[in-house]
Amino acid sequence: MLKGSCGCGRVRYEIDGGLQPPVRNCHCWRCRKHSGASFATNAAVAAETFRLVAGHELLSSWESSPGVLRWFASCCGSPIYKRSEAKPATLGLRMGTLDSDPGVRVEKHIEVDGKAPWVEFCDDLPQERGGAPFGERD
Repeated sequence: MLKGSCGCGRVRYEIDGGLQPPVRNCHCWRCRKHSGASFATNAAVAAETFRLVAGHELLSSWESSPGVLRWFASCCGSPIYKRSEAKPATLGLRMGTLDSDPGVRVEKHIEVDGKAPWVEFCDDLPQERGGAPFGERD
């Protein structure tokens, strides 16, 4: 079982099972803006295995694009997951909220055309092109 939480610990969750590969570092402008970092590390998880164990009333959402809700802890702002109406059985989990080791590692960088100019790739992970250039939105 995997466990995770928001930054202040008031929203906590458990995942009965593992993450669905691939685990990716996304460099698109949305992931940069939504995470407040140079990129976001994301993985899919089956919605049926995800369970909130504390802070239900503190979880809020907003619609980032038509049919896509992004859920976050209203107490501290930590992004937790996204859910798409097109794929309701799968959640996009922000791996930075995990408190336990998922036993998987990042497999690739995606949307690298949108990477922040101060980021240098210092690994041999595959890089998938795509995304609007830094400072632009697609």
